[in-house]
Amino acid sequence: MSRRKIAPYIFLAPSLLVFALFSYFPFLKTIFMSLTITNNRGQIKKFIGIENYISIFSSKDFISTLLTTLKFIPMIFFPTLLIGLALALLAEKKQNLIPAAEVMFSLPVAVASASAAIIWLMVFNSASGALNYILGTHINWLTDTKWALTAVAIVTVWLQCGFTFIFIVTGLRGVSPELYESVKIDGGGWFTTFWNIKLPLISPTLFFVIFFNISASFQTFGQIRLLTLGGPGISTTVLVYRIYNEAFMNKRYGSAGAMSVVLFAAMLIITLIQFRFEKKGVFYG
Repeated sequence: MSRRKIAPYIFLAPSLLVFALFSYFPFLKTIFMSLTITNNRGQIKKFIGIENYISIFSSKDFISTLLTTLKFIPMIFFPTLLIGLALALLAEKKQNLIPAAEVMFSLPVAVASASAAIIWLMVFNSASGALNYILGTHINWLTDTKWALTAVAIVTVWLQCGFTFIFIVTGLRGVSPELYESVKIDGGGWFTTFWNIKLPLISPTLFFVIFFNISASFQTFGQIRLLTLGGPGISTTVLVYRIYNEAFMNKRYGSAGAMSVVLFAAMLIITLIQFRFEKKGVFYG
């Protein structure tokens, strides 16, 4: 084999090694572990086939967790997309105060979920929290089953909207001003420009942002761990948090592995559906 044919593999080898050690091997081990019983240290004791899968799908709590997760996802990505798009439209044109607005809108990106949770713990405080004071209510945001998931969703949207804003505003600024001028000449207004020019041309960016937000929603953990511990009851226990409890609190690594495979399968299915719609709804100009 010539040097030219070998060279690409040599350059790819370090990356492939890292992926193999920290992605592919753990993934394959998780699949195998999901088919076994382990001890408290995670050591495999017995191969049991699909019994872990049968067990988790026979559990009402696990089914409830799946439903909570599926309910939580649209609570995140719809508001995040709309807020990010609205902020991007406000900051699209560079004016005097726009740089300061950009920093303010993007700030949540730099905040860790743990730090955000501590901040919002004070905001949601039922006795002295700012949110109840502003709304004039006395809601127990984090201990009421009706509001706890909404409270976690608010924090998650706040954390993710900065990322969404950055990408969408970058996409909008990449649209040629000449297209806007041609719409004005034809007598089109703001809505016509937005619907017929801006949205189609930033559709690849929107597709990426939607994909990212859905993936991030599936993996929400830090704010749930610090705000509600999955409660009250299991009303805010999403799939990732249940996997954490099953593995590190209950020491049932085989069952946690099965749940992890279910999480992977759910994310894979949603990703495939997204890419199916991507061919119809995304315009690459």
